[in-house]
Amino acid sequence: MAILGNLIARSLQLRKKFNLPVASPQTYQRHTLRLLLERGQYTSFGKHYGFGDILSKEIDFAKAFRERVPIHTYSDMHSQWWLRCQAGEENVSWPGKVKYFALSSGTSEAASKHIPVTQDMIKSIKNVGFKQLYSMANFKIRPVAFEKGVLMLGGTTSLFEKGEYYEGDMSGISAKNMPRWISSLVYKPGQKISKRHNWEDRIKLIVEKASQWDVGIICGVPAWVQIVLERVIKHYGVKNIHEVWPNLSVYIHGGVSVEPYRQSFKKIWGKPVTFIETYMASEGSFGFQARPDAGIKLVLNSGVFFEFIPFTGENFDEDGNVKPNAKTVTVSEVEEGVEYAVLLSTCSGAWRYLIGDVIRFTNAKEYEIAIVGRTKQFLSLCGEHLSIDNMNKAIETVSKQLNITIREFAVSGKKYDNLFAHQWYIGCDNDVDPVILKKLLDETLGKLNDDYLVERTSALKEVFVNVLPNETFIGYLRAKGKEGAMSKFPRVLKGELLLDWEQYISKQKIEEPIPA
Repeated sequence: MAILGNLIARSLQLRKKFNLPVASPQTYQRHTLRLLLERGQYTSFGKHYGFGDILSKEIDFAKAFRERVPIHTYSDMHSQWWLRCQAGEENVSWPGKVKYFALSSGTSEAASKHIPVTQDMIKSIKNVGFKQLYSMANFKIRPVAFEKGVLMLGGTTSLFEKGEYYEGDMSGISAKNMPRWISSLVYKPGQKISKRHNWEDRIKLIVEKASQWDVGIICGVPAWVQIVLERVIKHYGVKNIHEVWPNLSVYIHGGVSVEPYRQSFKKIWGKPVTFIETYMASEGSFGFQARPDAGIKLVLNSGVFFEFIPFTGENFDEDGNVKPNAKTVTVSEVEEGVEYAVLLSTCSGAWRYLIGDVIRFTNAKEYEIAIVGRTKQFLSLCGEHLSIDNMNKAIETVSKQLNITIREFAVSGKKYDNLFAHQWYIGCDNDVDPVILKKLLDETLGKLNDDYLVERTSALKEVFVNVLPNETFIGYLRAKGKEGAMSKFPRVLKGELLLDWEQYISKQKIEEPIPA
């Protein structure tokens, strides 16, 4: 293992000395789209939308593709095409049969989605992984980190046979296709523990085995990584995780913003840890933070063609549903600071597929982004346009100023005195005055968002804060069968999800919210 780690560390430093040729973003993406169209032209989807015709004529194939193929939501792709793949039909939206379907855990707001995962997508994910490994030469990471184990806190790696295909968490599909030398030498907690279906059972076994491992890198969703690390610290009676894993140097995170969790992570570390953000989903692996203090760099030459829809009232309704004639731009046309919904065409047979993420380009030249929310998790009752990015930054600021740990939070909107109000639910086990918390939260959001500040003087009449034990949020996910490393609590509560949440907390005999 030490020899392997030294080889990796040296190869990264050697690669850094060479200036490798790089094409323009437009060149990469046009080439990617052409390859996708060529592979897809003989599928049922390709024949239906005339991919062959698009490629054969002396026309701008990229423009023709965007004009002829409509935007698809998950419901569109699944009901019209992917259900046929699940039935065992070949060449539906990608050549051949689909062997795997990833179950998208996501938030607790809906049943799991079935996302096709082809062999070409598995290759794409591996390719992006190697690119990320090479990029680590740009960070000041101690070589010893590459000599140690990689603890991956994902969903269960067990896959379920469904006749014509296997289904399970994306982490399970990736583990099944992982090279054996990585699985045996590097991967923790190992296949035996990872195959356990029950998340609590997996945590207990990880805690028991922790002292036997030498972990250099951790990967996972922030909330669940914190739970595991705190359990390890408590079990061994130590002050911080570095007393158990002295060589822990890197934390690779994704799924949700890490900002609200940074304060509580500081209480876990005993040494500096490099944070590296990734952009992964059940639909594929799309990018990673390639340099310090920068956004996520999209990978433009690995089987995914990106389009971006300006997230405005012209393209989306007030519930976050895309309008039929929404206009898109490509990576060479984007502007910094503008919020865009992400549209994907992939080597898993997703075509002009609205994944639901909203991003903002932090550096258009380097095609680096920040994930700022979800199309259906913005809150705008009266024009306040409150994004998840605003919420995350506000929670981080409040946590720092009050020296408290906020693990989870959510917000909903409601009618109040013929106008509107926001209702916050904040998970915190510290002794904190909700009135002070509300005041600081409200002031911070006003500084972050001009629209919010304006509406607080008019239509957005009040803000309520309900401080709940952190366990309330975890307990709700558990009650919904969503407990585990890949599940995320929704930041914006609406409709039936809000009613369900309110019924749950009322049963927990939680005190009523305190208005300020």
